[in-house]
Amino acid sequence: MSDVKPHLTHDHARELLTAMIRIRHFEDKCAELYTREKIRGFLHLYDGEEAVASGVIPTLEPGDRIVATYREHGHALARGVPMDKVMAEMFGKATGASGGRGGSMHIFDAEHNFYGGNAIVGGGLPLAVGLALRDAMVGEANVTACFFGEGAVAEGEFHESMNLAQLWGLPVLFVCENNGYAMGSALARTESQTDIHAKAAAYGVEAEQVDGMDVIAVEAAARRAVAAIRESGRPRLLECLTYRFRAHSMFDAQLYRDKEEVERWREKGPIRLFKNWLLENNFIHAEEIAKIEAEVDAEVAFAVDFAERSDFEPVADLTRHVTAEERPEPPAQPEPSSETVEITYREAVKQAIRDAMHRDERVFLMGEDVGAYGGCYAVSKGMMDEFGEARVRDTPLSESGFTGAGIGAAAAGMRPIVELMTVNFSLLALDQIMNTAATIRHMSGGQFNVPVVIRLATGAGKQLAAQHSHSLEGMYAHIPGLRVLAPATLEDARGMLWTALQDPDPVLIFENVMLYNMSGKLAANAGPVEIDKAAIRRPGRDLSLITYGGSLFKTLEAAEELAKDGIEAEVIDLRVLRPLDDATIMASLARTRRAVIVDEGWRTGSLSAEIAARIGEQAFWHLDAPIGRVCTEEVPIPYPKHLEDASIPQVPKIVAAAKAVMGKG
Repeated sequence: MSDVKPHLTHDHARELLTAMIRIRHFEDKCAELYTREKIRGFLHLYDGEEAVASGVIPTLEPGDRIVATYREHGHALARGVPMDKVMAEMFGKATGASGGRGGSMHIFDAEHNFYGGNAIVGGGLPLAVGLALRDAMVGEANVTACFFGEGAVAEGEFHESMNLAQLWGLPVLFVCENNGYAMGSALARTESQTDIHAKAAAYGVEAEQVDGMDVIAVEAAARRAVAAIRESGRPRLLECLTYRFRAHSMFDAQLYRDKEEVERWREKGPIRLFKNWLLENNFIHAEEIAKIEAEVDAEVAFAVDFAERSDFEPVADLTRHVTAEERPEPPAQPEPSSETVEITYREAVKQAIRDAMHRDERVFLMGEDVGAYGGCYAVSKGMMDEFGEARVRDTPLSESGFTGAGIGAAAAGMRPIVELMTVNFSLLALDQIMNTAATIRHMSGGQFNVPVVIRLATGAGKQLAAQHSHSLEGMYAHIPGLRVLAPATLEDARGMLWTALQDPDPVLIFENVMLYNMSGKLAANAGPVEIDKAAIRRPGRDLSLITYGGSLFKTLEAAEELAKDGIEAEVIDLRVLRPLDDATIMASLARTRRAVIVDEGWRTGSLSAEIAARIGEQAFWHLDAPIGRVCTEEVPIPYPKHLEDASIPQVPKIVAAAKAVMGKG
């Protein structure tokens, strides 16, 4: 054992031993229940690693936050989440910590600032950075503890998070539970540098390696790290060398290690090690240990009984907690004033950001080159001088890391605007957007939400070729839990952002690159607009042209061309791509009885396909002709101008499709 500090009283020693025994007996019971098919899915047990959670978590204050892994049952118990709620969650019952929505890998508890297990290896690291970013920005001396396994250090999110935490001086305690096997591959087989603390040190993060089987050593190291973080506000990393006695999950045949190796580690297991030391030094007696175990067994039995007796959530509640059940009222929109200003789309977006930052000190802008450079499309030019580097925050080129940090800051109460330079780059952040921002409300049973706004430049037309020019709005509109906007007009460019920032759920705003230079008149009193409905931009009687974003003005031009031939087309600007405003679309179809959908996404699996399907389901008997579609050709966007123009919707294609639907093609 490590040197014992004077504060190791009998009561404290008893607390540490009890904490580890609670975790071990809980996990043993879960293993039994899994074989009885009471617990399903993946079950990752914490046997052997109890000293880490039991040594670290009690050093934290109630206001501190915890982000854990999919092996988080022990962390939840150590944090004080009631065992009956944890067990009920394992059963998937409505009384569980996450309302039964998360299961074994996704235990959340807002009351205890427990921000959940994360089933994506390394996925919780950026979230923890964002939680700590909030504390740093508002000047609160909290610590965010982030637990992860050694397998996560191979993920880019580990390196991005280390860099951001040290770069911005954030109060994060990174705790690596190094059990030697990411899943079934030994660390030496997958990492050229096997000392995890050395990887952190490479980013300038103070790091310490500790025997993770020694609860006193873990606690002492955690106390040092937490005290240092509170004093300096800077991150620390603990690498706890530990071992899991059971399989990676209950599906694991453990072909990668032999039984002798497991038994050698069991001989120095944390409970056995600490228990023997306490007995040898007369800190505790065998009778007291037996009493602790009996009390824990009774607690486990009660938790199982509670879970068995609890009800499952009714199927009628299936769609709860995907998005907020209550949203703010749409903003009041005054009559446009007769006074107007000449403004570009770019400037309208900029004024929307400035207005939001003046209105709410929780709002800040972060992204690649948004500060000193002024933004890739010059939207934020001059804003760093106006608001300072803390609120107009340049980030490294690490989309997953800084997007995840924005998500974490939003979950902690901030209102970040995350700018992704181009939609193609957003794919590097897709894990954080889909697996955290869009799902945390549901996984937590409605306890946590992410009011983040993510702005993305999208679309082709500037000869930027295949990796900067695609339109992936339809892909994001496929994801439950997100609200997806496509402002095409100056009014929407100016007005959607503030309303999006009031939304309790994540909002993605797609800004087509071909609109930034568009100029026009905007009412001087223009302000926030609603973000729920489509808009009729041109009334008509003969067919409905349905579009959004960068294709709106091409579609309006096509409508004017059609009018020359006596065809009056109604033009619908979708504005909101998720959730779609079916009512406006179907009402238009009831009048015109024909539709052409113009979509800058690829045709296969596109947003246009979804709209066509909905029209078929809801308005089939109104139709007098098959639905037409004009989409981007199924090629990566090419560089040559003539090929780029040919690949995306253009006015002649829209006119031709409309005439074909009218039987005049």
